[in-house]
Amino acid sequence: MIFPQQFFGERNKRIDIEKLAGETTQQHIHNKLIEKAKERLSTTNLSVSEFAYELGFEHPQSFSKLFKTKTNQSPLEFRASFNEWMTKNILILF
Repeated sequence: MIFPQQFFGERNKRIDIEKLAGETTQQHIHNKLIEKAKERLSTTNLSVSEFAYELGFEHPQSFSKLFKTKTNQSPLEFRASFNEWMTKNILILF
């Protein structure tokens, strides 16, 4: 079946993404940002401010607030707990 082009507008794309992912577009974007943040916080020494700007946040506080809301830890708490976990697990390997 062929559908008229107007049925494939931006709104319909957003609805399709929400149906497929089981989350709103905003939730999907936030979750991807948090995944990227966790990766960068655990593999770089960038400050939280530097990283927030890198992700496109104008205000680092907005990034920190979103991170804490999603993970129940501040970015610095996450980095510290990750580093502690790595230290313990590296010692176990040796």
